Parts: sequence; structure tokens; C-alpha cells
Amino acid sequence: MKKTMMLSAAFGVMSSVAMADMIELPAPQINEDVTLYQALQDRHAVRDFSKRPIDRQILSNILWVAYGVNREDGRRTIPTAKNEQDLAVYVTNSEGTFLYNATENALDKVLDQSLLPMFQTQDYMQNVPLVLIYVGSTAETNFAFMHAGSAYQNVDLYASTNNIGTVVRAWFDKKAVAEALKLPNNQQVLVSQAVGYEAE
Repeated sequence: MKKTMMLSAAFGVMSSVAMADMIELPAPQINEDVTLYQALQDRHAVRDFSKRPIDRQILSNILWVAYGVNREDGRRTIPTAKNEQDLAVYVTNSEGTFLYNATENALDKVLDQSLLPMFQTQDYMQNVPLVLIYVGSTAETNFAFMHAGSAYQNVDLYASTNNIGTVVRAWFDKKAVAEALKLPNNQQVLVSQAVGYEAE
């Protein structure tokens, strides 16, 4: 718990979320019948999205597989070097922009406005209803990029077996997004992941 509080302070959560609302998410529901082989077989990138929104149950599932707490000691669904847990996952959709609070399985609102327009640098992004933003340390010795890769791969595998599309993206203005999120100088935007239902 102490480590979690220290990490929250490091990510600027206290200042960003002090005025924010917390949205409790439903408990994640994971289909235990799906095999890893099936998920790997079905995995693919999607670049043709519908405007259909992602509901909060599906969002809870997605965030849990990305970076949720899966043990009583606070460890996560992804491995992190030295258990540093130096990743932050932001969510932006039509409701605003949020920081995933894994301990509470909740969303802490950090911005009233959506940042979706900042990710619409390619035509297929126009209909995307939700973008995950992975944020980590700027330190040269950090493993944040590796941790982000583990997180977005988990999301990709979950999505592939639940009729949801995703694509990982680096073509957007990371500096502008970092400024919009009011990230401290020791934090950086690593990569983003578009999430939505595939167009029929």
C-alpha cells in the first residue's frame, strides 16, 4: 500500500485528481474458457472501426488485463522489472480523460475534455471511441517501454477473443498529449492503443 501511494505521488496523481471525480468500474469479468492459443490465433490489428462506444464493463475488463491487480499483495497482470509498477494507463473517450486506478478498479477523471481529436492523425481513427495512453518514466534506466508492451499485448489478446478491435499507435503528438495531461517532467507518453468495435 505504501509503495502504491508513493507511485501515485510520482505520477502526479494527487495534484491531477484532487478536483476530479472517481468513477467506479464494475468488477472485471474474464472468460476463463478462452485459451491462450485461441487468443494468439485470433490476434490481429484493426484499422476499420465503428463508432459504437465501449461500455464500462468491457472497459473494466480491458483495463484489468492491461494493468489490473491480480493478487492480494498488489501485483499486476503484467510483469514489471523489480516490481516497480512504473506504468500509468490513461483512458480518453467521449466522457473525458481518466487515469486508471487499479487499486480501486476505478477511473479518476483528470480532464473534462476528450483527447480523442489529438489521436486522429490518420483517417481510420475518426470513428475510434476510446484510446488508451501508456505513460512511464523518462529515466534512461527505466523499463517503462517494456511494461507498456506487456500491457498493450494483454489488451490485444483480450480484444481478439471478444470481438473488439485494437491497434497500437505511435503516430501522434506525444509532447502535446503530455502537456494536455499535465505530466511532470519525469514522465513521458510512451505509446497509445486505439480500442473499439470493428466496422461491419
